[in-house]
Amino acid sequence: MRTQYCGHLNKSLAGQTVELCGWVNRRRDLGGLIFIDMRDREGIVQVVVDPDMKDVFEIANQLRNEFCIRLTGEVRVRPESQVNKDMATGEVEILATGLEIINRSDVLPLDFNQKNTEEQRLKYRYLDLRRPEMSDRIKLRAKASSFVRRFLDSNDFLDIETPVLTKATPEGARDYLVPSRVHKGSFYALPQSPQLFKQLLMMSGFDRYYQIVKCFRDEDLRADRQPEFTQIDIETSFMSAEQVRGVTERMITEMWQELLNVDLGTFPIMPFEEAMRRYGSDKPDLRNPLELVDVADILKDVDFKVFSGPANDEKGRVAVIRVPGGAKLTRKQIDEYTKFVGIYGAKGLAWMKVNDREAGFEGVQSPVAKFLNEEVVAQLLDRTQAESGDIILFGADKKRIVEEAMGALRLKLGTDLELTDTNAWAPLWVVDFPMFEEDDEGNLHAMHHPFTSPLGVSPEELKANPAATNSNAYDMVINGYEVGGGSVRIHNAEMQSAVFDLLGIDAEEQQLKFGFLLDALKFGTPPHAGLAFGLDRLVMLLCGTENIRDVIAFPKTTAAACLLTDAPSLANPAALEELAIAVNLAKEESAEQE
Repeated sequence: MRTQYCGHLNKSLAGQTVELCGWVNRRRDLGGLIFIDMRDREGIVQVVVDPDMKDVFEIANQLRNEFCIRLTGEVRVRPESQVNKDMATGEVEILATGLEIINRSDVLPLDFNQKNTEEQRLKYRYLDLRRPEMSDRIKLRAKASSFVRRFLDSNDFLDIETPVLTKATPEGARDYLVPSRVHKGSFYALPQSPQLFKQLLMMSGFDRYYQIVKCFRDEDLRADRQPEFTQIDIETSFMSAEQVRGVTERMITEMWQELLNVDLGTFPIMPFEEAMRRYGSDKPDLRNPLELVDVADILKDVDFKVFSGPANDEKGRVAVIRVPGGAKLTRKQIDEYTKFVGIYGAKGLAWMKVNDREAGFEGVQSPVAKFLNEEVVAQLLDRTQAESGDIILFGADKKRIVEEAMGALRLKLGTDLELTDTNAWAPLWVVDFPMFEEDDEGNLHAMHHPFTSPLGVSPEELKANPAATNSNAYDMVINGYEVGGGSVRIHNAEMQSAVFDLLGIDAEEQQLKFGFLLDALKFGTPPHAGLAFGLDRLVMLLCGTENIRDVIAFPKTTAAACLLTDAPSLANPAALEELAIAVNLAKEESAEQE
């Protein structure tokens, strides 16, 4: 039906007759002539309808926005004075010689020239995707997927599919369960990742595997999370962590070069401990110059328990952020930042304005200054390298609270005060994560997942001091987003059992949930390592948006619902009966009323 895309037309086709299919982006009637901006997925071109072409002109008079049309016409070069430099096809136009209305359009529920609510955009997603901005994002996603396949294929990786209906395994979130009709009362789980299957593929001898695969996690959502997401899954045998990082870093740098013409350079490597100490985050945004500075040693003996308490607590932390030029912040703004850190559990936000650095104690203004002497203030100013016009913001509490609150405050200040260089790219690797994290009850949980190998210890040494053991894991971070994470895997049954023991998974449960893996580890398992990228997050960064839903064709809301199809929905009672499932909504409604 078409010979060219609208967006591909240029001067080289001058004089040629073309056939186009697409939508009316805009129609203008200038009395003697009708101009149509015609759009398809590749772009927009201007069409001119001359009244001398009576049949065509009559049809053109009927056109309205988003009518689906087919057009025949001659490519003409525009006069220099009429070239539209804002359009890729702005040097040419089409003189219409034939026009057909394929389908008319009702008045649109979306206004393409105004800002629609996200609910409207998701409900009428098929219309929203017609917008050039959205179309470009989906096309860039397709190019990114194509690049990944070409890169990995050329590096001897094999694309191998793994099951979607599988067994529930602990990977950090709740599983989506699928009932079995054949095995009544039993359930499959949709995979949170292909983790165990890709390890089994390594045991099968396929030493370089990849897959662009759907994964599912039933967890609380946010702007960069979805219940179903796409993962670039990579696993290798006989490669070290450094080699895995090397090949995947090269894939990302070449992707950025090809798709954006951006050179990301060589990625710096930062230990987890340093990232948390300096930035309060294991995915630091290095475009932001602000850092956390530890000052507990300076404040241990001050007569102010808000500071001295955490300063003398081995599980506490006192850290500050020096904000250049921050003395201009008003009391109202400081109060707003105090409320902000309260979201993360902080009980307050002490501050100190440096009005005159040379004046020392006399040159600072702070509600906590009365608790500090001249020597302490001098040490704080020296430690933070504060200058006149700066403000110092204090975080003092349990270590986790300080890191979460001050880390988030650092990012907010960077945005609010325009300190973050939004035109830069700042990739890095974060390595040497703790093997475990401890909850408030003292239980251990795997920092990554329970199949991650500890770094440089035997099973006995791991059990003797699990809290002091790091894992051989690594995350790739770009502009404050974790875009990929991986690790060297455990490749022997003894170490795997030791990790399960520490996680409180007893021998019986190990066999019940992971018996197939523990058995497989006994038969010449090769050392193996891998990494998984979030394709959605990568494309989000490539497109320059901060919402993952912008780069997914049909995304869910933050309530994990599809407004387009009204999913999830109630199941047919007959289908539930066949599956031996009873739904008790009355109990849930009663609980909500209480």
